Amino acid sequence: MKCPFCGADDTRVIDSRPADENTSIRRRRHCDKCNKRFTTYEKVEVIPLMVIKKGKERQAYDRTKIEQGVLRSCYKTQVTAEQMEMLVDRVETEVFKQEAREIPSSYIGELVMNELKELDAVAYVRFASIYREFKDVDTFLEEIKKVIDRN
Repeated sequence: MKCPFCGADDTRVIDSRPADENTSIRRRRHCDKCNKRFTTYEKVEVIPLMVIKKGKERQAYDRTKIEQGVLRSCYKTQVTAEQMEMLVDRVETEVFKQEAREIPSSYIGELVMNELKELDAVAYVRFASIYREFKDVDTFLEEIKKVIDRN
């Protein structure tokens, strides 16, 4: 940290403590060149993740939307609440691994479909039918055939 008084690059921390109800750290620093002391505050920079929808509109990332989609897809299946929670955790981990400020909703949808494909065939087809917007019975049957052939 540069000294605000003399501009020296060599300063040292002599005291650190939480500040602002543990949302930042207050650091007391000392400049070895000019012997002055000064205080700095360190805060986590929070940049919200934006999801780019199909129509190119942007919305703040919302984990509950993934949870609701998974819950609807797994309705009346053998998938437990714990399995659903773990699935959403894995999807969210992959999303945040991208370290991007914006992410397409299609990427999130594909992650969910891949997870559901491994977890439960019925839940996968339900999610895919809405996510891929099946327009007719033939498209629906093609997806079911893919699931059957895979097993």
